[in-house]
Amino acid sequence: MRVAAAAGLSLLGLLVLAAGGWGVLALAVSGPQGAALRMGLAAGFGAASLAALVALAVGRWRWRGLAAYLGLFAAVLAWYFSIAPSNERDWLTENAVLPHATIEGNAVTVHNIRNFGYRTETDFTPAYYDKRFDLSQFEGVDLVASYWMGPHIAHVFLSFAFAGGDHLAISIEARKEKGEGYSTIKGFFRQYELYYVVADERDVIGLRTNHRNDPPEQVYVYRLKGNLDAGRRLFMEYMDQINALALRPAFYNSLTTNCTTNIWLNSRVNPEHVPFSWKVLASGHVPEFLFEQGRLAAGVPDFAEIQRRALVNARAQAAGTAEDFSRRIRDVTP
Repeated sequence: MRVAAAAGLSLLGLLVLAAGGWGVLALAVSGPQGAALRMGLAAGFGAASLAALVALAVGRWRWRGLAAYLGLFAAVLAWYFSIAPSNERDWLTENAVLPHATIEGNAVTVHNIRNFGYRTETDFTPAYYDKRFDLSQFEGVDLVASYWMGPHIAHVFLSFAFAGGDHLAISIEARKEKGEGYSTIKGFFRQYELYYVVADERDVIGLRTNHRNDPPEQVYVYRLKGNLDAGRRLFMEYMDQINALALRPAFYNSLTTNCTTNIWLNSRVNPEHVPFSWKVLASGHVPEFLFEQGRLAAGVPDFAEIQRRALVNARAQAAGTAEDFSRRIRDVTP
């Protein structure tokens, strides 16, 4: 009985520690405006968590102290889940315009496809266009992986291919406001809305290969293996998500709704989707994971050779802003 009681109290102590750590970070990151107030609230909640741990060790205070702490934690949870996403903020220029799609049978017209004219990463001319895609002309899906901090982390997105050399790239990202940078920690605490960047490949790939230099990015383009009907269903799932976000904004989360987890979630529209894996979270390993699952249409049994051929930086730099940019970055002929 004593062992069981000690184990139970230890478990309660771990739960209080976890709740305290989460609450301190949530208040420090997402609390009211004013750094002093946020830090003060976070410190107060941290002190309450320590007091609850002390109460667990003192028999006569134990249950009253725990009940009071649970009430405080419930109030923090209620506040946290009252934070609502919005499409009405002072967005960065590159995040300012929401895409949407009009669907009429096999004809899908995508509105607000981004195609900025970049002089540098931060000096650009905004531009958008609309384009009609015919699902009967759908040809495949490419996976794009961009690396800037070693082999384990990458930004991963998809590009949908249609007859005539047309490609529509869709990158799932955190939507940032003016003056706001990206922080993985902030991404856990309802600080960014979820944003589907629907773009011309000259924009979303060319930006990374030709203009980002601090740090530079290495971009790889892989053709995925799968039947065309599955690819069409995935494309339409993306269109549905884009339209849904235009009406009902949602939060980005660094772990659960990021660039790769959302690709996997969207892929579940197909029964034959790949299983979940830790490599979906360690995003730099996604291409290798898909190779292991037999989902890369490469015709080469060696992943290192597939990866070498998939690197597009030199070809993208040579292509510049050419109309046939998408064809040229995929041309591996010397």
